[in-house]
Amino acid sequence: MNERLRSALVQRGLTVDEVAEACSVDPKTASRWVSGRVPHRRHRWAVANLLRMDETYLWPEAGQKTSRLGSAQSEIADTYPNRASVPRDLWISLLAGAMKQVDVLVFSGTFFAQTNPHIARMLQERAQAGVRVRLCFGDPTGDAVRIRGHEEGIGDTLAAKIRASLTYYRPLVGYPGCEVRLHDTTLYNSLFRYDDHLLVNPHIWGQPASANPLLQLRRTANAEWFDRYDESFEAVWKTARHWAPDNAESKEHRRSGQD
Repeated sequence: MNERLRSALVQRGLTVDEVAEACSVDPKTASRWVSGRVPHRRHRWAVANLLRMDETYLWPEAGQKTSRLGSAQSEIADTYPNRASVPRDLWISLLAGAMKQVDVLVFSGTFFAQTNPHIARMLQERAQAGVRVRLCFGDPTGDAVRIRGHEEGIGDTLAAKIRASLTYYRPLVGYPGCEVRLHDTTLYNSLFRYDDHLLVNPHIWGQPASANPLLQLRRTANAEWFDRYDESFEAVWKTARHWAPDNAESKEHRRSGQD
C-alpha cells in the first residue's frame, strides 16, 4: 500500500476514479497505484500535479533511480522526440492543476485548442480560482509570422492558422484574470508554463513546431534553465500588443473591401 498517496487523496478529497479520469487511465490502474504499483513517469507527474505534491514524496523509490537525464532533482523531467508525442493527458492535467499562473507563448498554437475543445472554459475556471492566465500568439499581420511561414514553406497559411486559433479564445477577452496578446518577435521556442512546470518546444528551421522536440522542465532550487526560459517569456510579453478582436476584424474587413 502506498500510504503517502492514499493519505494525499484523502486530504485533497479525491477518489481513485477522479485520479483515473485526470490521467486518462482505467480506474483499476489507478487503484493499483494506491496498492503500491509505481506508475509510468508521465502518470507520476500527472498525479503529483493533480495533488500539488512532489513526485519524489509520493514515490520515493522512483526518485532514487537514476534516469538517462541524470538525478531525479534535475530540471529536465522528461523529453519527447516531438511535440505530437506528448500525451494529451499531460497537457490537461498540468492545466487543471495550475494554481498560480498559466503562460503560453506560441505562433498559432492550433493544437492547444484542437486537442482540448474545452480550453477556453478551463482557462476561465483557472482564472476564477485565482490563476493568472497569459496567452501570447504571433501577430498574423507581423513580419515574424510572414518570415516563419516562408521558412516552413506554407506562406500565408501560418497567419490564417493564427486567426483560426484565436477564435477559440474570444471568450477570454476582457475576462478577469485572463489576457491575450500578439507578438511580432522571432520565436525560438514555444513555451507552456503551468506554475513550476514548463514545457519548452524548440523551433527547428523550416519544420513545424509539432515535429520538433519538447523538453519538460520543473523548477528546482537551482533552476537556471527554467528561469532563463521564463525570462524570455516575460521579455516577449512586454513587447506584445493587446488583442482586440473586434478592432482587428474591422480592419481586416475594411482592407478586403479596398482590395
